Amino acid sequence: MLQVYLVRHGETVWNAERRIQGQSDSPLTEKGEQQAHQVGERVKHLGITHVIASDLGRTQRTAEIIADACGCTVTLEPRLRELNMGVLEKRPLDGLTEEEERWRSTLVDGTENGRIPQGESMAEMAARMHAALNACLALPAGSRPLLVSHGMALGVLISTILGLPAHAERRLRLRNCSISRVDHQRSAWLAEGWVVETAGDVSHLDAPALDELQR
Repeated sequence: MLQVYLVRHGETVWNAERRIQGQSDSPLTEKGEQQAHQVGERVKHLGITHVIASDLGRTQRTAEIIADACGCTVTLEPRLRELNMGVLEKRPLDGLTEEEERWRSTLVDGTENGRIPQGESMAEMAARMHAALNACLALPAGSRPLLVSHGMALGVLISTILGLPAHAERRLRLRNCSISRVDHQRSAWLAEGWVVETAGDVSHLDAPALDELQR
């Protein structure tokens, strides 16, 4: 059975400012750096063999801190990037027009073909996230990888493993530096493939603040 740990990046400046990030980037805050160190402390005895991260700066930095604790190096994987939020990237949430808020809402309210202009659909993101996860099956026997990605990206990955469509109404909260785990297995009680063991665990963090659904 292959166990894969999934970690959302630490808090960023734009998270704190309630600004839409998407595939644009913002550095970790001091709190975000501390969150990453707390993940490292949590997972350093789990036998992590590979730390694989989205190539955006906030995930790279989170991954570097975790990898240092685990004695690993970081491999970058562009397919683990956050959803492309198109024309709304870098915009403050509180400054959106009614039309822009409708565009954003289609990504989380169950709209089948929701998309921000010049952006990406949830189905497109789900396809690349599954491709990145399935690539872990080619790692050497005995590997235990940890993937560092983003809130919406990991949310759609976990939801679709559970059998929901990529555009399903978003009901899974993954806070900054939460840890999830998915396993690839075959058993008498489950079809062969990926199953969700845990999702959104923040017990290793110090009183994590509630975060927003757009990040």
